[in-house]
Amino acid sequence: MTNYLRKLLLLTVLSQIMSIPHAQAQEPIIQKYWVFFNSKENTGFDPYLYFDIKAIERRLKSNYPVNHPTDWPLNPEQLKKIKKAVTAVSQHSRWFNCIAVYATEREIEKINNFGFVVNTVRIASTKNILALSVHKSETQTHEMSEEDEELLHKQTERMQGNLFLEQNLNGHGMRVAIFDAGFPGVDMNMAFDHLRRNGRILKTWDFLKKKDFVYKHGAHGTMVLSCIAGKVGNKRIGLATEAEFLLARTESGLFEPFSEEENWLAASEWADKNGADIINSSLGYTNNRYFPSDMDGKKSLVTRAANMAAAKGMLVLNAIGNDGDIEWKYLGAPADADSVLSIGGISELTEYHIYFSSYGPTADMRRKPNVCAYGYALVAGKEGTEVAYGTSFSTPLVSGFAACAWQSNKSLDNMEIFKKIEASADLYPYYDYAHGYGVPQASHFTSEEEKAEPTFELVIEGNKLNAVIDKAQFDLSSKDSNVYFYYHFENNEGYLDKYYVLLVEQHDILSINIDQYKGMRKITMHFAGYTKSHKF
Repeated sequence: MTNYLRKLLLLTVLSQIMSIPHAQAQEPIIQKYWVFFNSKENTGFDPYLYFDIKAIERRLKSNYPVNHPTDWPLNPEQLKKIKKAVTAVSQHSRWFNCIAVYATEREIEKINNFGFVVNTVRIASTKNILALSVHKSETQTHEMSEEDEELLHKQTERMQGNLFLEQNLNGHGMRVAIFDAGFPGVDMNMAFDHLRRNGRILKTWDFLKKKDFVYKHGAHGTMVLSCIAGKVGNKRIGLATEAEFLLARTESGLFEPFSEEENWLAASEWADKNGADIINSSLGYTNNRYFPSDMDGKKSLVTRAANMAAAKGMLVLNAIGNDGDIEWKYLGAPADADSVLSIGGISELTEYHIYFSSYGPTADMRRKPNVCAYGYALVAGKEGTEVAYGTSFSTPLVSGFAACAWQSNKSLDNMEIFKKIEASADLYPYYDYAHGYGVPQASHFTSEEEKAEPTFELVIEGNKLNAVIDKAQFDLSSKDSNVYFYYHFENNEGYLDKYYVLLVEQHDILSINIDQYKGMRKITMHFAGYTKSHKF
């Protein structure tokens, strides 16, 4: 059967399944599966011909083998046999030695008997919402209001972006791969003119259409790119305006009739091959195919792919999700991956957790998100500019930050810069499951940090523990209405039981009864750059 006929059969059967009741369907049901192979015998591989030179350099810096079995191609004879046995094939993975296929139950039974097949796993086929997409957006415009101008300034200045600018740190020499649903307007919008003129968009690939044109479909990826490297005139939307880019279309839009996790995996291997330093992913997979208990950093293939990308030296940033105000509430895959820098969102008005940003921790109680940024941003769309909500946009804001931070010290490997970005955040070493360690700060990379001076003191009176803010640190008559005191309770297992954010309106900010918390390990508090703990 030719590929054309296979695709025609697939479309015909899918159409019949969706148009008539299951009981009346006469055609065999076609479902999607991963087929895993047992070895890569008889495959030749020369890493110096396959990889971009930056991928080789990245492996050497990360002490990762240049010639590793996970990079070897799949056995062509095994692939050929699988293709003949199933209805159609989708993406394949070198890293996990597998291929995604469309097949009937009878076809799967047949290939399970092939000696080189280790396992077959059905891929969920329920509709998937692009969980990390635009939460809300305004009408596109070519003229910015005063409010837009203010937001444009704040979204990078909240991370001290001017300090990067002063030291000419703009992402130059860093290569960023973006996985998204489309990039219309990137080839025309003036917000990306500097990227086009300077040849900064190195490669593109549409993993759905199997071609290199990505400048159509949903504009979500366009907005994301703008938050890393866009400009409005001479004003920056994102911080890494001189970075290089690899643009991958991995999703078709807000809803998918079948899982697209294999596209994320294929895009990761493509980004690796083409020398990406950073992967920005504003995509996620949650309640349509997983349970919260699955968010353990091990369950989903896309999470394991993200960890594999990190093992090969790439810094992977993924949005925490937009499910904080719905029943799911928690993060999605691959934000649950141990080696992924998961990004939460804060409000530009209140400066703390924005209502839709998903919460941590992971199912196995690891700290997530890692850091956060504005979840409300001025972005460039298909034509003009607009204002959009979502952790989709806090993530690329931090990706732009990461490119500049890494540019400041390229000798660091990906996990070293990962830890430094965490340590740069404005709440560090304090954390909670809404903000992570807070918003990254450029001063951590551009100047010697000063030792944090106490901004409050703890006073014990009988069974009362009182936190009192230093009057020299905060003037109650100040017009700054976004000054907060953070505290959390850590249990004996090292997890947070409760955490709080208090608006500072008085110097005697907190008083607790110690006897009520004898079962806890400690309380940790943070105010204005200073963190202090008290053990119970």
